[in-house]
Amino acid sequence: MENRKLKNSELARKSVSAFKEAKKTPLIVILDNVRSLNNIGSVFRTADAFLIEKIYLCGITAKPPHKDIHKTALGATETVAWEYVENTTDLVEKLKQENIQLLSIEQAENSVMLDNFQPEKEKKYAVIFGNEVKGVQQEIVSASHQVIEIPQFGSKHSLNISVSVGVVLWDLFAKMKS
Repeated sequence: MENRKLKNSELARKSVSAFKEAKKTPLIVILDNVRSLNNIGSVFRTADAFLIEKIYLCGITAKPPHKDIHKTALGATETVAWEYVENTTDLVEKLKQENIQLLSIEQAENSVMLDNFQPEKEKKYAVIFGNEVKGVQQEIVSASHQVIEIPQFGSKHSLNISVSVGVVLWDLFAKMKS
């Protein structure tokens, strides 16, 4: 049979312990007031796929354990390191002190299109994704080192946050690994 689909047992996926010991991609995800539990679970699953270092859940963003997060995360809440921080601004200031480059994913003046952004080697980045309706808080966008925008060419002005996370993490992962 040509192009036979692989069985899960043939995929050589990491165990939870192997994932925790694996070298991580120098990326942190910050969810700023994300309200959808399914979106949160999807972010965990995407972060697992690209060996993301950590997820910060901020503000109204729900945290595991929760059945609706678990439904879409499919166990990724057990592999990807995460932490809840109530105030996104406090977290941003802390990460700045640690020399982590903060990238708000947003449509803003002076944004850099994702396809034009080139991460610097030896730098760690935190990518910030916002609320499904309001996006990343303006205070957080203003405090970021850069604003990255996903190019869009249709009639709509936004993507679902879980789609945005997938697009951005894949792009940065691919650029960092090359």
